[in-house]
Amino acid sequence: MSPVTHFFAGWLLASVSPTGQPMSLTRREKALVVAAAVAPDLDGLGIIPELLTRNTSHPLLWFSQYHHSLHTLAFAVFCSIVAFVIARWPAPSASSPAPGISNRKRLAPNSAAFAPTSDLTASASHLTSGSPQPHAWLTALLVFISFHLHLLFDLIGARGPDGYQWPIPYLKPFSNALQLTWHGQWALNAWQNFVITALLLLATLWIAWKHASSPLELISPHANRAFTQTLRHRIVVSG
Repeated sequence: MSPVTHFFAGWLLASVSPTGQPMSLTRREKALVVAAAVAPDLDGLGIIPELLTRNTSHPLLWFSQYHHSLHTLAFAVFCSIVAFVIARWPAPSASSPAPGISNRKRLAPNSAAFAPTSDLTASASHLTSGSPQPHAWLTALLVFISFHLHLLFDLIGARGPDGYQWPIPYLKPFSNALQLTWHGQWALNAWQNFVITALLLLATLWIAWKHASSPLELISPHANRAFTQTLRHRIVVSG
């Protein structure tokens, strides 16, 4: 399916639980889950050099040869491990002072209240207490699920215009024995994909309206706040 469809699917997975309640993931953890939803399509970037060199004497068939080479269990495990490691890194608080700058008032160097050691201790304590708690294991699990959600979407709706299904070499590079295909797979530009994308977009807007959380928060909390406030002003539900 389209990377846009994968993106929205990953965002919904990172944003709400199966009960409809918002997830407690940080912005960085949500970004990892969303990235996993589109990461398998990195192997599709080979289409750029292939198109640029197709009329040359030495065309680079990187798309034809390597497309779906990252749609594998091995790459899913790799992404999950990377996400676990990144999610464990402590995130500085948004209100934390810049490194090397304490919270103390500006004092003259000869002031009796000038105490560098205690100031550094207080600053370090402030940084630790203000940081959100990481969810490394949950993030890694959601990354693994998000990756496989991409595979599922490709399995059901990514047939090429020539009718080729692009089998998913799930166990590659260790084995070529398992090639995932589905005989009912519809084309990439089929109406089913447009419906799925539209439903994911509507769900994304509903989450933004209800929980004040949209994909914009991955880029800027301020932009997310402005967007969700505008959405709530536009859509008023009386009850």
